[in-house]
Amino acid sequence: MKRFLYILIGIIGVLIIGVLIFIRIFSHKPLPDYKNDVVLNNLNEDVEVYIDSLGIPHIIAKNEHDLYMVAGYIVAGERMWQMDLIRRATQGNLSEIFGKDFFKTDVLLRALRISEKSQMIYDSLDQNMKDVLIAYADGINQYIEQNQKKLPIEFKILGYKPQKWEPQHSLNLIGYIAWDLVSAWETEVTLYKIQNLVDSALFSEFVPNFDKQQTIYHLTENQTIEIEDEISDLGSTIFELGNIPFMASNNWVVNGEKSETGSPILCNDMHLGFGIPGIWFQMQLTIEGEMNVSGLTIPGAPGIVCGHNENIAWGMTNVMLDGTDFYIETVNEDTSKYLYDGQWKDIIVKEEIINTKEGETLKGYIKYTHRGPIVSKFKNLDNKVISMHWVGNEFSNEFAGIYYLNRAENWDDFRKACSNFGAVAQNINYADINGNIGIQLSAKVPDRITDGFYLFPGDTSLYDWKGFISFDSLPYEFNPQRGYIVSANNKSTYDVDYYISQYYFQDFRYRRISELIQAKDKISVEDMKQILVDQKSALADDILEKMIFEISKLNLETETYKKSVEILSQWDGVLTAESVAAMIFEQFNILFIQEAVVDEITYVVYDEFNNSKVMMNNMLLNLWNNKESALFDNVLTTDKTENIEDIVKIAYQKTLDTLEKQFGSNVEKWEFGKLHTLEISHPLSKVKILDKIFKLNRGPYPVGGSNHTVSPFSYPFDKNYKVTTGASHRHIFTLNDWEKSQTVIPTGNSGHPASKFYCNQTEMYLNNQYHDEFFSIDRIYGNKKYKIVFRKK
Repeated sequence: MKRFLYILIGIIGVLIIGVLIFIRIFSHKPLPDYKNDVVLNNLNEDVEVYIDSLGIPHIIAKNEHDLYMVAGYIVAGERMWQMDLIRRATQGNLSEIFGKDFFKTDVLLRALRISEKSQMIYDSLDQNMKDVLIAYADGINQYIEQNQKKLPIEFKILGYKPQKWEPQHSLNLIGYIAWDLVSAWETEVTLYKIQNLVDSALFSEFVPNFDKQQTIYHLTENQTIEIEDEISDLGSTIFELGNIPFMASNNWVVNGEKSETGSPILCNDMHLGFGIPGIWFQMQLTIEGEMNVSGLTIPGAPGIVCGHNENIAWGMTNVMLDGTDFYIETVNEDTSKYLYDGQWKDIIVKEEIINTKEGETLKGYIKYTHRGPIVSKFKNLDNKVISMHWVGNEFSNEFAGIYYLNRAENWDDFRKACSNFGAVAQNINYADINGNIGIQLSAKVPDRITDGFYLFPGDTSLYDWKGFISFDSLPYEFNPQRGYIVSANNKSTYDVDYYISQYYFQDFRYRRISELIQAKDKISVEDMKQILVDQKSALADDILEKMIFEISKLNLETETYKKSVEILSQWDGVLTAESVAAMIFEQFNILFIQEAVVDEITYVVYDEFNNSKVMMNNMLLNLWNNKESALFDNVLTTDKTENIEDIVKIAYQKTLDTLEKQFGSNVEKWEFGKLHTLEISHPLSKVKILDKIFKLNRGPYPVGGSNHTVSPFSYPFDKNYKVTTGASHRHIFTLNDWEKSQTVIPTGNSGHPASKFYCNQTEMYLNNQYHDEFFSIDRIYGNKKYKIVFRKK
């Protein structure tokens, strides 16, 4: 019997070893070979690639064609599945690999006509820029051809292979990013629903008001914007790809007088969705004697999106542009026509064929007016016909913008590059080696007869866009006297006579960054590191005293109540992972808003409303600043009129009950980071066995911060504090010596789970550590781990 057991144990052991060996071979086979040279067709001259200890490639070529071909090959070798996934999303072909559950998603994505926009851009390019895209695509395709048996594991798991990469596919990233920036998609239709549920007085409390918010551009300080077109003010009448919307960011820059280095220091952290692979790929691109640029690129797109060259540095934040308007169309009985300026116009219907993983062929139908797609069905408004005009369908050439930024030598070059940005609306900050600093609003701002915050009647041309505000009329600042510039998605300016947006983030992060910069005469690199991870809340500064005053009046008898009030009263407003007060503060705010408004707008609409952090923060401020608000009265109770004290009591009692259920009765153990955690996830990790076998995910990690702190570990208000968005990178550019520039990303450069460069920067990121950006040839040579020479065939 014992012998049988030994044999059985031996057989099981051999099987386990065999499975482990198979998994290792399966997962390691796709890894790039960093030790051998590569031969490419169509290469003109040899290209040297130096890969440092973090897996960051430094590509040195003798001409532009070879540089971008090798860049395409290198990026594909680390991120091919991510590139293919984003390409499929922009083309509306997700059902082919994920199944028919993505049919509706594909139809919506096709309605955006991203590929049509890409073709429009490609056709407009001069031959030199087309050649860049062609060379880059050639490099990607040669990687695919050479590695048919070594493709990333995701292709094998899902059972397909990537198709040929066309030059236009790189331009699809413009539409991909532009759509992620669309604030109005999540808010305008929701506000329309609310407008139909409450009276006008109550509705005004749901509408963001930025009249007292601090702004990015203080134009009266150093220049005046000239408006070319006079605009009348009529008053105000997806699937998770591992990268969620580009909804927020910080950037700031100080000049040499404000800096310990004697030269500008520029910082940037763009706030995106956390996922593996991350959206960014770190890279240096060098053409000997012509260009040397380093920073972040998006896999699939040639060029450095955020970074520095030998002369300038730049970083980006979302303008929060309202680049989308919705129109309530008047249609005939069979909805084949819509009324427009007294005439019936045909609704265009386009049939879309969707192939699914199951082998089915499904048909979708998208309807269009002259403005754009009819989107009612995507917004669950079956009783209305609503069309959408989106700036993403208008011509813009962000590819050219990046191309010129990479080569810019001065402020004039920088602004020329920025003028190409349209649908991807950014506040781009600037510093140069001559000591200048600046910022430019770079966007295609619609020229409207009124603001675009509400749904317009579609039966008239009155509310159609008249064109776009000229680039020369957009706000900018150059060398302001205060010696620094800050941008944090807050209101752009009060000093222009046209409408930009009503979807700005409140000025919490802007005020805190400005406060920390103003607190010192001279700012060091170490100071910048601390600002980037600062978790003190300006929102808490605004409302905490009022909140404690109302909560203290409750006089509840429980020990949890007494202890919680004591902790809140002693709180410094810093949302650390260890903070109990931060946990109480965040939980109460969510419940306070919910208890005040859900009876007016229903739970269904509230679930849409709380998707917007801008709307929720606006409502929170409105409630605390107007203690007589009619929203405090519960319309579902007819026997009494509730006030703020009633809502505070209900919300705070629910807060205590919720946290006691989560943590127990000892209030001192209610630490924020026990619930508020970051897990960086791979899209395929939803299949748990894949996560366990290939170790796809990282975390969860306890973290502090929130959407209203400079370090913005942000979470959906209905997802139990699981962090989804935050700083997708941290950059500190030192203009006196590029070699002292610091950076980190939350993942790593490789998308292969078995790679040593997969999430190899995660611990650094969490611990506020950085690595140098090797820039000079000497430092690149001295810090190389691998050298690959790409040779012509």
